[in-house]
Amino acid sequence: MNQAKSKLSGTSSAYKIVSIIILILLAIFFIFPLYWIVTGSFKDAVAINSREPVWFPTSPTLENYVKLFTRPAGRWLVNTVIMAVGALVLTCLTAALAGYALAKKRFYGRGLLFTIIICAMALPKQVIVIPLLQEMNTLHLADSLWAVILPTVGWPFGVFLMKQFSENIPNEILEAARVDGSGEIRTFFSVVFPMIKPGVGALAIFTFVNSWNDYFLQLIMLTSEKNFTISLGIATMQGEMSSDFGLIMAGASLAAIPIVAVFIAFQKYFTQGIAMGAVKG
Repeated sequence: MNQAKSKLSGTSSAYKIVSIIILILLAIFFIFPLYWIVTGSFKDAVAINSREPVWFPTSPTLENYVKLFTRPAGRWLVNTVIMAVGALVLTCLTAALAGYALAKKRFYGRGLLFTIIICAMALPKQVIVIPLLQEMNTLHLADSLWAVILPTVGWPFGVFLMKQFSENIPNEILEAARVDGSGEIRTFFSVVFPMIKPGVGALAIFTFVNSWNDYFLQLIMLTSEKNFTISLGIATMQGEMSSDFGLIMAGASLAAIPIVAVFIAFQKYFTQGIAMGAVKG
């Protein structure tokens, strides 16, 4: 018996060691591109274009960032933050409200509406980009940040995710709130929203990253340089015959900061949301 326990313990320890090694290698694999971009933003043109890879800048310089901010990079970054935060707030709010209604309210056409939302999840954005562009032109919102914010509101995946979380809310709690005289709006924000907060946190990260990186929609909707996002601004730095890779890496490093900050801010809710979703199955 002792030998069996000892053998099992040894196997478990070996498994943990192998798992840790694999995780470390995967972490290095995924972090390396970010490391290369950040360090490259501090290299001069000679180090960046060297045939031999320069793993760390021996003579760090801020020249790339100085050149970056001689362009309207600050405005591009502000535009992108406004766009991503606006999409995050509106998408989380509308998805939470719609998900709660689909999960806990009984009304005619509820099943059909949810089926349409599920089907919309499989619809690629490229298919609806022309109608979206025509809609924004009709509303006189083309070439504005609203043109890239509004199409993300009512994201089918967000509604689906919030419905799944709202299903876990006990009906007894909602009945108790109504007995206490709480209206629908107060019940949602005082009772429902705190209970689905982990799901909202996960959706916030998904929405922010999706909106921040949606280069295709930004390229179609935005045409004026003053309304460019940081992604479009970095794309304009690409030369026809040659490119300033130090400048591009500085812009990419600047663009990565808000995404990392948002993930750190919502990390707790994100991990809780994923765990709850996994347990729900």
